[in-house]
Amino acid sequence: MNYLSAENIAKSFGDRWLFRNINFGISKGDKMALIGTNGTGKTTFLNILTGKIPADEGEVSIRKDIRVGYLDQSPAFDEGLPVLEVIFSSNNPVAQVVKRYEHAIENDDHDELAEIMEDMDKHNAWDFEHRTKEVLGRLGIHHTDSLYGTLSGGQRKRVALAKVLLEDPDLLILDEPTNHLDLDTVEWLEEYLNTSNTTLLVVTHDRYFLDTVCNQMLELDHGSAYTYKGNYSYFLEKKAEREELEAATIDKARNLMRKELEWIRKQPKARGTKAKYRIDAFEDLKEKATQKKFDVQMELNVRTSRLGSKIIELENISKGFGERELIKNFEYTFRRGDRIGVVGKNGMGKSTLLNMITGELQPDKGRISTGETVQFGYYKQTDLVFNENQRVIDIVKDVAEVVQLGTGETVTVSHLLQAFLFSPSKQYDFISKLSGGERRRLQLLLILIKQPNFLILDEPTNDLDIDSLNVLEEFLLNFPGCLMIVSHDRYFLDRLVQHIFVFDGEGKISDFPGNYTELRDYQDEQEAEKKLAANNAPKAPAPAPAAPKEAAPVPSAPVSAKRKLSYKEQKEMEQLEADLAKLEKTKTQLVENLNSGGSHEDLAKWSKQIEEINESQEEKELRWLELSENA
Repeated sequence: MNYLSAENIAKSFGDRWLFRNINFGISKGDKMALIGTNGTGKTTFLNILTGKIPADEGEVSIRKDIRVGYLDQSPAFDEGLPVLEVIFSSNNPVAQVVKRYEHAIENDDHDELAEIMEDMDKHNAWDFEHRTKEVLGRLGIHHTDSLYGTLSGGQRKRVALAKVLLEDPDLLILDEPTNHLDLDTVEWLEEYLNTSNTTLLVVTHDRYFLDTVCNQMLELDHGSAYTYKGNYSYFLEKKAEREELEAATIDKARNLMRKELEWIRKQPKARGTKAKYRIDAFEDLKEKATQKKFDVQMELNVRTSRLGSKIIELENISKGFGERELIKNFEYTFRRGDRIGVVGKNGMGKSTLLNMITGELQPDKGRISTGETVQFGYYKQTDLVFNENQRVIDIVKDVAEVVQLGTGETVTVSHLLQAFLFSPSKQYDFISKLSGGERRRLQLLLILIKQPNFLILDEPTNDLDIDSLNVLEEFLLNFPGCLMIVSHDRYFLDRLVQHIFVFDGEGKISDFPGNYTELRDYQDEQEAEKKLAANNAPKAPAPAPAAPKEAAPVPSAPVSAKRKLSYKEQKEMEQLEADLAKLEKTKTQLVENLNSGGSHEDLAKWSKQIEEINESQEEKELRWLELSENA
């Protein structure tokens, strides 16, 4: 059953076509992702499908009696309404009954409750009421009497998401639903959408979400649309095949165009009608041959200043606001090459920790000591304020005219902008013409070209398309300094971090050695062990009244368990062994370089690198010995 179809849809801005001749359909049960780089028109396309803006050409048809729910990027509701009023502001009669029921409970109105109970039974609204509480709780919406206008941007997005999920539409259209959600909530949303019968069209850059939830991909690319029947992994494979075929077709067209161009030039100005078909064909050929495929060729490896032996030391730091303590007695000593993820529910203090490390906040207790050579690059969730009438390239040139890469090569900022997916024509656009994702990409670039050696990224993946994420990941994989990342993008964390600060609540932060998937496996393992222990625990008889409390039997762990390393320690030991092997291999190559000779600058550089490796090896070997003794 076809729910929605679009025929020959086109949209232009000024003299530029954003997309044209788009044909698209979604049927009952489809879970489709709309993907494409920033600026290709994904949000515009969704707004056309939902009737928020008209298409310049073509027609959208929605099947009669189909209810469509739409979550846009910037939801707007009456700011004077309480959250509960916003959530239940639809025409769904079941929602209206539950709204009255919740209101009567809050006001302890027994007479109203008695009347509403009949309506709750009549509409079979009890399941809906239970689902309402589950959705609101999972999305962290607890104060439903708060005014919508007092909420933060992230809270507003979660309220709008709750509203559209509870409306239970036949076709659900979501624009970046995972932005502003913590990792646990993203995983819950995946499960919710997978177990529901809702037909789905979603824009998201979360690659795990695309793989586990979606079964079709619709890609907007250079004004055209391409459909793939499969998840994200299948899409990557088929897209690569398509691009190879297109590249071969363009090369063939260019070769043919050279021959046709020679023929055109030889013809007299007054051409006969017999040659007109060939001239028309030449124009079509020219359009195909002059297509450009924007491709990143430069390896992103911006040079950084060297870190000294002392980086940052956190000594029993604590921080709270009012009566709430967000961070309690946390200590950590940063080492060269640290790549740390930071995870935890919203509001637990992740950004507070980052602000204390950079010196923007001072701890209530404890001490933070920063090495003299540390140069921070701090990417925040808040947008940079740009001059809307300034061009992209001029803003970057205000920071630097040229940039030195880690290889020693010097490149222009225009070259670097191309590597960050700003085409030569896009570099001369005014800031006012940039999409939200393009602004984020520019904000990142302005931080990176300042050559920091300690990089802190607070939710860098919000509003970035998948191509931009791939570029950023490649840069960060080559980044030689310290790296801290707060992100809800699990794929991003898995590729880039080696251990994770986990905000467990009540001010406690634990340090887990491994990436995010390994952390979740460990947490699942611990949860399974707790359930198994609870199920197998013998029921102890009631203690005698006269027996002292200390006499109550306490099951003791087996002696052998005390001599085993914990899961975290095992993972740390494995990582140390891998690191030591890698360092030894690098050092061997550097020694060979020294023995083979070179320039004075090269010899000095290699000697310095060997010295740094020796320091790192010593630290890691001491820790490995400590763990092996415990084992």
